[in-house]
Amino acid sequence: MLYMRVILTTVTNASVSIENKELSHMDHGYLLLVGFTNGDNQEIVIKMIEKILSLRVFPDSRGLTNLSLDEVEGDILSVSQFTLYGDVSDGRRPSFTHALSYKEAEELYNFFNSELEKRTTHRVETGLFGGDMKVTSTNEGPFTLILDSKELFKS
Repeated sequence: MLYMRVILTTVTNASVSIENKELSHMDHGYLLLVGFTNGDNQEIVIKMIEKILSLRVFPDSRGLTNLSLDEVEGDILSVSQFTLYGDVSDGRRPSFTHALSYKEAEELYNFFNSELEKRTTHRVETGLFGGDMKVTSTNEGPFTLILDSKELFKS
């Protein structure tokens, strides 16, 4: 079984452009690439958000990854990314049959972003769901995590 996936990268800045026009921009915080698969629901999304907002991944004064997004007053740029479910196990062209349908994924992505906004005091910027976006970022560290919701439901 597959689960919701988020690629989380700490960045000093990130932006999304469409047709050479900047849609979103943020300074210091998280760039989130967000993907959904069959079986994902609002309960899974909320658990993922709680995990993301509670992580301590920014360096403190001693250089240890000990500070949360709140403690560094960071912002979030959330970008939908169905290609997180690209399957290249057979052939040379990825299959995206495990990605959630467009309509359902759009609903969960909108729910994800609205819940992020409700649960943090910091700015949440977004990409355009289904858009042909150019995402630019300056990774900090670099520090990147792959979050898979199945890890949140371990018994």
